[in-house]
This record gives sequence, structure tokens and C-alpha cells, in this order.
Amino acid sequence: MADRREDETIRTNRPIPDPADDGLPTVREILAIPAVAQGLPEVLSGTEEALDAHVRWAHVSDSAGVARLLNGGELLLSTGSGWPTDPSELSAFIGGLVDAGLAGLVLELGAHYRYVPAIVESAAREHGLALVALHREVKFVALTEAVHRRIISEQTAALRARDEVRERFTALALRGSPADFIVRQLAETLGAAVVLENLAHEVVAAEVPIAAEEELFTRWEAQSRAAHRRAERQRATRPTGAPGEWLIVPVEARGIRWGHLIALPGPAHPAGRTSVLEQGAIALALGRLADGGVDEWTRIGRQQLVDGLLAGRFAGLTAASARIEAAGLPLEGARLFGIAVTGSAITAAAADAAARELGGRALAGAGPESIGAATIVVLSLPASRVFDDAAAHGFAAALAAGDAAMRDRLVLSIGSEASGLDALLGSVQEATDLARGPAPRAARGPVVRRADDRPLVRLVTALRDDHRLLEHGERMLEPLIDYDLARRGDLLEVLGAVLAHPGNRTAAASASHLSRSVFYQRLALIGDLLGVDLDDGETLTALHLALLVRRSALR
Repeated sequence: MADRREDETIRTNRPIPDPADDGLPTVREILAIPAVAQGLPEVLSGTEEALDAHVRWAHVSDSAGVARLLNGGELLLSTGSGWPTDPSELSAFIGGLVDAGLAGLVLELGAHYRYVPAIVESAAREHGLALVALHREVKFVALTEAVHRRIISEQTAALRARDEVRERFTALALRGSPADFIVRQLAETLGAAVVLENLAHEVVAAEVPIAAEEELFTRWEAQSRAAHRRAERQRATRPTGAPGEWLIVPVEARGIRWGHLIALPGPAHPAGRTSVLEQGAIALALGRLADGGVDEWTRIGRQQLVDGLLAGRFAGLTAASARIEAAGLPLEGARLFGIAVTGSAITAAAADAAARELGGRALAGAGPESIGAATIVVLSLPASRVFDDAAAHGFAAALAAGDAAMRDRLVLSIGSEASGLDALLGSVQEATDLARGPAPRAARGPVVRRADDRPLVRLVTALRDDHRLLEHGERMLEPLIDYDLARRGDLLEVLGAVLAHPGNRTAAASASHLSRSVFYQRLALIGDLLGVDLDDGETLTALHLALLVRRSALR
């Protein structure tokens, strides 16, 4: 559910700025400018953090009262001629510069000081101020001109980059690009992993290197909540920035917050990493407003996961388990089922709502094209919940949401109960293979069929990659396959109807949607092409096995 925000809180809470987001050069970068390098700069004091401080402007002054003229972020250039002479006053002078927010201090030696006073150096170290000595005389006007040119150049480049990013993500929003595509574009733009999560800290979409999925998504909710707490503390204390932290931006508009975008640490971007992520958040928020009451995020996130499971697009079972649990589907200690739903289209939201009525959760996505309009559902139930036929019929009724006609059309092909992701993948495959076969129609209500009641289907699913089984299927059915491909025939469908109704040719003809005379003609042709007796039980068993192998291979 979205989080409604009112009154003064109807605005985006800006995240803590990334230190590289202001488009300003650092003290370290300025020291590498040729005009500065000519003065033979020597860093006498400065941690990594101090040298990475961003310089807003260069200021030249020898006055002892220069601190009151600073706004923060300046690089002060001085010969020290007007500085205090008393050591305690000199130490207080350095402290005042730090309190004013000075980014760095550059002292030119020779004109007034032959060396940097020890009290200045120790005070700078104590306060964490970058202190640089110039051992050769330089023209301060040339130095300031070079520094300001660099600052203005980078600011201009940052503005240009921000315009490009804004145009790109505005175009994505106007085209109605889906959330997962926007997340992918963000990851490519930032050169870093990006995750979109909802308000329950469930992963909706993510663009993460496969090798990093296991570490990132293991205990995702706990990691995410901890990162949000750190961001809140940083927002309250207004620090200078924490480059190693996750960058978090809310996705919200018109007082409604739907979730957050999270960018993991990555390289600096000319437009600023925060600005890029904010533009992605705006595009996502516009998409949510355009969707109205439709929860497109749920559909996209679930479809991605189901597609990945069916295609095997994950680095390993542990990584896939972490990703699925991060999306809100419990695996550890749960009863797991793969279900193929045919007969009527259902949504991912409807599947999850039906699972919640049973006390569980579900992921749903489109099934393989080879079984037509089917939805694959991955169902997770508490260990105390039994998914018997009564529960399955209740699940189907919840999927139909009160639509009796839709409920009566539904066919649920349910794989074996599983424990753990490896077994769950087998259950999904069983359900998919089961859905490829014809389903008997019930007089009223949905059809529920289980892989547990079809031992041959389970056997084929377990052994479908065995080359001997594949060779058997090809050898038995090759004449029919060649005939159907050459003539767009239906012999395989007719054979499937015969095998689904053994001993009842009338029912088989009806299932084939053929007249009895045409059906028997097809039957005779099948017998001639295969050179077998279709009344022989062993032959029918071998053909049934071969047909199941073919249907399974179509995955």
C-alpha cells in the first residue's frame, strides 16, 4: 500500500547529498592544476577526507580577520604577512578558519614565512584542515584564475549533464516506460547497482550484477531498514557525506509515497548521483500516477522473478533464494508449490491476494508460450497450512474474485509439494508439464489436477534431460512430427486425445473436435506412419511416455 502524506510533509525529503554531487573540484584535484603545481605544493596536513573536500571558490587574503569574510568551501591563498605572531592567537586563527568552513589553506613560503610555523601545522592537523605549502612563488592572480576556470567549467559540465539526464528520464516517463526498464536505465547511467523497493522493503525491481545478488539480497529487509535508519541519522546531523553508504531517494508525488530507489556505491557522475536518482524517482512517480489504481510494480516485480526462474537466469540457488525472499516470498520452513493456471487470465496481484487468504504469499508471471495463455504461480504457505483439494478450490475461487464464470473455466495444475528452491523449481516444471496435457472438464467449478496423481508426468519431469529419454521420444514420434510440420497437421493432438482417453474413442474424438469418421481416418494414418498397433497396451504406454517427453521438451 502507498503511504499518504499530508500538509507540510507533502514534499520529497531530499537524501543526504553525495559529496561528488555538487560538480565542484576537490582540494586534491586543484593541487594538480598546472598553475598550482608550478608552486611546488607540499601537503603538510590533510587526511584523505580533507583532501577530498570540495572547493567552492578561491580567496586571497593575508588578513588576520579573514574568517568573518568566508562563507564556507573556499580555498584560502595567503603569504601569512598579516597573521598573528603569538602562537596561541595563531592557533585560534586556524581554528576560526575551520569554524568558517574553509576547504583548504595554501601558504606561500618566502615572502613572509621561510617555513610553516609548527603551531600552524599542528593546529591544522588537530582540526583536520588540508594545509599546503608552496615552495616557489606564483602569481596568485594566475592561480585564482585557473582555479575559478576549473570550478566554472565543472559547474557548466554538471548543469549540462543534469539537463541530459532530465531529458532522458522525462522521455521515459512520457513514453510510459515500465519500472524495471527505468531501473535498468538508472543502473546503466550510474554505473552501479540500483534497487527499487516498496514501503514494506520488498524488492520490486533490481539491476544488480549476478555475482553480487546473493550477498545483496540475503536478509534484504534487515539491510534496507538499517540503511534507512543511517540515512535518517545523517539527515538529522547534516554530515559532509558518506561515500560508502547507500544512496536512498523516495518515490513519491502528490503526498503519496510508494517506495524508494536505492543506488549502491559507484563512480561519480557529472550530473551528481543524487540528481540522477531523483530524476529516475520522478519518472517512476509519474508512472504510478498514470497507472491510477493499478499496482504495476507488483506485476513487474513478480513477472521478473518468475521469468528468471523459468529461464534459469540466476547465479545459483542461494542467490535466487535470497532474491525471492527479498521480494516477500518466504522459502525457509514453508510449504512450496508450483502451479500453472490456465483457462482464464489472472494477475499477479490476484494470485498474491488469493495466497494471503490462505495465510501465504505468491509470485505470478506469464508461463511459456508453448502452453498458451497460462500463468505460473509460485505459492508459499506456512508449514501448518495444508494445501488439499478444498484449499485449492478456495484458492481458485479467490483468483476469480467472485466471477463464477471465470472460476468454472479455471484449471489448476499443481506440482508436488516442495521444500527449498531446488525442489520448488521441480514443482514448477511438473505443473508446467501437467498443464500441457488436456484437462477433463468438471460439471461445476474449477478443475484441480496434481502431479502427485500423475506419476508418469513426474517421472518425465525428473528425467527429461536424460538423452536416452529424449532419444525414445524422438524415435517414437518422428514420423508424426515430420508429417505435422510438412502439412500443418494435427496428428500429435489426435494421439494426445487417444492417450488421454484410453479405451474411449468417442471421448477422444470429442476432445479432438473432429467428427468420428475424420477421427478414425486420423487414427488409421497414425498407425500406418508409426507401424504400430494402437490397441496394444505396451505400445500406448511407450507412446504416452514419448508424447510427455515432447511436451516437456517444448519448455
